[in-house]
Amino acid sequence: MQRTRLRQAMGESLHGLALWAANPWRHWSLLTVVFTAAFLLGNGITAVSGALNVFDPMAAVTTIALTEVLVRQRPRLQRQGNHLWLHLVDAFRVGFVYGVILDGFRMMT
Repeated sequence: MQRTRLRQAMGESLHGLALWAANPWRHWSLLTVVFTAAFLLGNGITAVSGALNVFDPMAAVTTIALTEVLVRQRPRLQRQGNHLWLHLVDAFRVGFVYGVILDGFRMMT
């Protein structure tokens, strides 16, 4: 890929975030924020599709596709050795699936 100013700025900002999260407290707080945001996203997708009662199959496909994309990115992140992004992807995936499953149990009752 070409080295454009946008690409360089993105790389610098991602590197800055990794340096900022080197502190364990910041690392855990970032993971907590990502987990909570993913939980709310998963909960929101299922709540909206359940309320509309129209897009249930589409919401299921979207959920499965997003989860599969995140699972497929995990080995690449492990090879890079960047543990922050690996932890963020895992926190997002777990929070998202937890939100979907918890909302599914809530809808059953």
